[in-house]
Amino acid sequence: MAHLHRAAADGQHLGATASLRIAVLLGLDVLTIDLINGAGTLELVWCDPAEGSGPELDDLQFTLGDGPTLEAVQHGYTVTEPDLVATDQARWPLFLPAAMQSPARAVIAAPLRARGRTVGALTGYRATSGAMTSSQARDFHRVRQGLLPLLLRSAQNSATGDSGLRRYREEVQQAAAFLAAGLAIPPEQALARLRARAFCHDRSLTDMARDALTHRLRLDDHNF
Repeated sequence: MAHLHRAAADGQHLGATASLRIAVLLGLDVLTIDLINGAGTLELVWCDPAEGSGPELDDLQFTLGDGPTLEAVQHGYTVTEPDLVATDQARWPLFLPAAMQSPARAVIAAPLRARGRTVGALTGYRATSGAMTSSQARDFHRVRQGLLPLLLRSAQNSATGDSGLRRYREEVQQAAAFLAAGLAIPPEQALARLRARAFCHDRSLTDMARDALTHRLRLDDHNF
């Protein structure tokens, strides 16, 4: 936490956290940050560690339309499930069965708020079930507050490329724009069709986007 406060005081961005292994310090296996973009959808911009199951779990929620990160943002409260195996499937009817194919067995997600509005969410996953200790839960929320000024500075610098943010779904946005142009439909409609196709074919949204960008998807209004 002291390092996060120093980084914020020094005017640094999320890139300053690269070597901290924050997830491990919190007793978690993965941490993710999503930001609400200009289209009003959540965009994954940071993971600790940068690769692994974090992008996969976030992609599941974006494709399926339910899950802990989405709930935290939509309702503005902290979401905790210490045992995803025992969670009532009615809570996330699409995400839970898919998540069982991943290592995740416990989750915590909390909204990120700035200037009185929700701007994104911090989500943590663990490969073992069980509730966080009270100390770990307090530290999670302290980290959330400590990361926020770094995140906001990163968002301000995103146009320069020196921001510490990573656009994990950049290929998806590119594919939506490509399909929108080919089908003469709005980009948000093209994205919805891409998500539906990924869901129907039980594939990741990123893989489906790559198919579109490499012309392996037919740009036919009746088939797509």
